[in-house]
Amino acid sequence: MTRCEAFAGLSVAIITPFKNNQVDYNTFQEQIDFQIKAGVTAIVPVGTTGESPTLSFDEHKKVLRAAVEAAAGKIKILAGTGANSTQEALDLTQSAKQAGVDAAMIVAPYYNKPTQEGFYQHYKLLAESVDLPICIYNIPGRCAKNIEPETMIRLAALPNIGIVKEASGSMDQASAIIGNTDLTVLSGDDSLALPLMALGARGVVSVVGNIIPQDVGEMCRAVFRGDWEAARRMHHKTFKLCRDMLSLSTNPIPVKSAMQMLGRDSGEMRLPMTPLSAAEQAKLRETLTAYGLL
Repeated sequence: MTRCEAFAGLSVAIITPFKNNQVDYNTFQEQIDFQIKAGVTAIVPVGTTGESPTLSFDEHKKVLRAAVEAAAGKIKILAGTGANSTQEALDLTQSAKQAGVDAAMIVAPYYNKPTQEGFYQHYKLLAESVDLPICIYNIPGRCAKNIEPETMIRLAALPNIGIVKEASGSMDQASAIIGNTDLTVLSGDDSLALPLMALGARGVVSVVGNIIPQDVGEMCRAVFRGDWEAARRMHHKTFKLCRDMLSLSTNPIPVKSAMQMLGRDSGEMRLPMTPLSAAEQAKLRETLTAYGLL
């Protein structure tokens, strides 16, 4: 049994809807209702997909409060509260705790490239300061530095560290963490969810779950009941959509564009994120049509 088994399954890295450059809380509520109906384990507001880098601190906190209110205890909230300043991450995590979230997802400090000891001290301070399960979010492609497995193993000794969102793309790294800790490892990449679950990961924090939560959820459930044939079927079905959609541009540009095409979002983003080109939009429309969504 992993340490935070309550977070096993599908968590959806939910987008932050905008209208005239302001957070659109009504649409946000609708999107959370959609996920509740789909039976997801958790939503992950204000992460990478939720455009956290372009939200002000006040907006960040307000979006988390709105997520807790909309979820109404029906699904869990794994709140993005990371920052590249430990003090700012502490402020956001304390605020998330006050809002009533179930756990905090804290991305590796980006840009300033700490040492492994720096990573350790960052998470140690947060875990010891806030009584909340902590999810370490490792995404070296965005943060410029990998949290090495040895550091993860050290961090696993801290009681509040319970989950790892593993987005390094390395199966070796995932194997080392899963094999040497009782942390609940969640895939940070849709296309690697099933391979990582075969190693012992317990689910996925999914981008594509914004549009097809039933299918991603079914893949997870198939693994949990030991039906690997059904799980592989769902992997291959969703893989084409993940590959074709997410390779078009930087996340969350393609998923926001897809949500707009499906009539579920304005598609609006904040600079420096920019819309898909006309050719990319045509490709996306083709992908969504081939999947049966349009």
